[in-house]
Amino acid sequence: MMIAAWLLLYLCCHGIAHWAVGRLLGIRFAFYTIGGTGNPEGYPAGMRWVFEHLPFFGVQTHKASVLKATPMAKAIMWSAGVTSSAVVPTLSTVCAWRVGVPGSKLFLVFAGFWAIGTLSSNWRSQTGDYSKARRALHRSEPGFSREPNVVG
Repeated sequence: MMIAAWLLLYLCCHGIAHWAVGRLLGIRFAFYTIGGTGNPEGYPAGMRWVFEHLPFFGVQTHKASVLKATPMAKAIMWSAGVTSSAVVPTLSTVCAWRVGVPGSKLFLVFAGFWAIGTLSSNWRSQTGDYSKARRALHRSEPGFSREPNVVG
């Protein structure tokens, strides 16, 4: 159950964080998506195919609201997704360990390394959310993904 919960959080929290933070900052969203990662080069070669086909929850921004958003609002919205992908599932594993779920200590070690890998691979990626956030701070263009305005 712990592993299933971690996986569901990993697959869903990214898009939800983009949406929640974006809405708080005045960015609207056109619709929701379910599909593979938008950043396959962030994963090791053997795992890319898997992550391109996992059912990640995503959202698509409403173009007009992104155009009106400040560069800082866009950067925060872009950063929220990958940050939550590392933090939320890891915190769930910390909770499992704290209540004494069998195997949770070993899984917490795995989750910690996975979170570090998630953050570092996205930080280095040219198409990752952190790269989009950096560009948003330097330019006021929306999007920056292969598919315009797709978040997740």
